[in-house]
Amino acid sequence: MHDVAIVGCGPAGVVAAALLGQAGLSVHVCDRMDGVHEIPRAISLDHEIQRVFQQIGVMDAVLPHCEPFTPSEYYGVDGQLIRRMTMVAPPHPQGWTPSIVFTQPPVERALRDRVAAMSGVTMALGTEVVAVAQDADGVTLVQRSADGRERPVRARWAIACDGGASFVRGQLGIGLEDLDFDEPWLVVDVLVNERGLAKLPKTSVQYCEPARPCTLVIGPGSHRRWEISLNPDEDARQVSSPEGTWALLSRWLTPDDGTLWRQSSYRFHALVAEHWRAGRVFLAGDAAHMQPPFLGQGMCQGVRDVANLAWKLAAVVRGDVRGAAAERLLDSYGTERKAHVRELTTRIKGVGAVICERDVALARARDAKLLADCGGVVKDTPRQDILPRLEAGLLAPQDTPGRGTLFPQPRLADGTRMDDRCGHGWRLVLDEALEPPPAAPGLTVLAFGRDGLHDADGVLAAWCARHGCHAALVRPDHYVYGTATDAAGLDARLAQWRAALH
Repeated sequence: MHDVAIVGCGPAGVVAAALLGQAGLSVHVCDRMDGVHEIPRAISLDHEIQRVFQQIGVMDAVLPHCEPFTPSEYYGVDGQLIRRMTMVAPPHPQGWTPSIVFTQPPVERALRDRVAAMSGVTMALGTEVVAVAQDADGVTLVQRSADGRERPVRARWAIACDGGASFVRGQLGIGLEDLDFDEPWLVVDVLVNERGLAKLPKTSVQYCEPARPCTLVIGPGSHRRWEISLNPDEDARQVSSPEGTWALLSRWLTPDDGTLWRQSSYRFHALVAEHWRAGRVFLAGDAAHMQPPFLGQGMCQGVRDVANLAWKLAAVVRGDVRGAAAERLLDSYGTERKAHVRELTTRIKGVGAVICERDVALARARDAKLLADCGGVVKDTPRQDILPRLEAGLLAPQDTPGRGTLFPQPRLADGTRMDDRCGHGWRLVLDEALEPPPAAPGLTVLAFGRDGLHDADGVLAAWCARHGCHAALVRPDHYVYGTATDAAGLDARLAQWRAALH
């Protein structure tokens, strides 16, 4: 029997397999496709996801396929600049470029290569799950291979990462909550030649135009993406033909300026699963949620899901957490991720409302308000400011400053990053104002300013100053359990942590 079986080897599934395999678990992952999708779907990642890639040891393989995300400039009804989205300034808090664009197929291949090298992970590609059953001891998946043969696979736990049309979610009878967004769009990827590149903007652009809202994203190298809103009277099949697509792109390019890589019509939805756990089966990635693409968070959300779940499953499988505490720990996955997805989707819809206003008078009022709010001078707004913190789940009961936020990753004096030196488990991070407590099982104490640990760029010092604290108890997924300003507060956080897990 495997410890965990994963249905779907897309981005969420393959990262789950890597994290669980790295934790020493026996993992089986299957996918109905033999290889990765050779068209780009996701195009952007943020520094939280790169930190996960760092943890599983793939960043060196991934980086050649990435570039920094350019600013996104929003233009209103009359062509005036009304907003600019950027990224946080250096020093970068997570140790990586805060926003990047990437080419998805080679990145997915790098992730699969990493998983294939793990001795505890088996992969069954070209294999479809056709039945799911579970009992008190585990989950049985019936897999059908391309030649029609079926075989059962048994695991203690299972994760469904099998996409928006998830077979497993349907078998479990889990419905989707509609978060009230449903619009037709055309997504176009073009490999642009030198002549075409000379015609295009040098930053990514949101055209907030009532007649045709659309987005232009500057991808790696010569890759450019358009997301173009479709009008009610347009036929999705016609506009996604090469002729229809080039007609929509004629504002920017002609067929002599590049090669169509992909053109696909979609209905962008905002949906979230009613439940994220059914007994021994969990949902993750698009099987658990779908959101509009306006901040490029789709793939990021799926990786956040499995980064949240993997360490919790590993702790339960290894017996580090048992009984009622184990059940609470596993239930916290759905509590945390569903609330985070709902809140981020609400914020993404707010960004979409700025882009997609179709009424000219309302759009002009929108432009005027945005410009009035900034005193007529458009200021940079970091994309990372949009991301919410965790509000409920496995967090300290006392809402201390910084609780539920993503903890930074300082660069150390020797140029290495904190995680590479100090690992990825539970960590207690202290600045020089507090003395380290006695050693505790399952907890790594990082006393900056001592033991050869020095914050080379002031990232930790800035974080502690912003939150008014001197200690942070950090979870394995880098979110802050709670903070403390003095020794008494630190003792309280550690007591709460022990009670929650043990």
